[in-house]
Amino acid sequence: MSTKERVQRQTKKHDPRTKPYKPMGPEAVFFGALIFFFFPVFLIYGFWSYWEPVGSATLLLCAGLFTLVGFYLRLVSKRIDPRPEDNPISEVDDGAGEYGHYAPWSWWPLVIGIGVTFAFGGAAAGWWLTGIGFVIALGGLVGHVLEFSRGPHAH
Repeated sequence: MSTKERVQRQTKKHDPRTKPYKPMGPEAVFFGALIFFFFPVFLIYGFWSYWEPVGSATLLLCAGLFTLVGFYLRLVSKRIDPRPEDNPISEVDDGAGEYGHYAPWSWWPLVIGIGVTFAFGGAAAGWWLTGIGFVIALGGLVGHVLEFSRGPHAH
């Protein structure tokens, strides 16, 4: 299909009997609908475990966090333009192009991973190791964010 035909196909009038497709709609529905799973599971688990605090709080927080994410995605879907994947008649190459930049030669993700490993290992080995891990991970994160802010790539 030529570009001209595709543009004509995409700019055709939408059938007024059908509801227009909202961008990010499936994501908002998915995250928003998970409250209908986690909240009943929270109630069932709470009754069966006599409101055991750790599991009950965890399930209640899961329900709340999925509600927040679903609500946020619903708000964002009203503000953004439709993406190529939101258009039911779009072609695969409509979404072609760069989605971002990642330096494949960067060592900073390894430093962040080592720091996180130390931080989580500190829960089993000793809390002092958690602090060291956070410091290493924070240093790696700062290095990764500022990686291109030196030399010929400085802003």
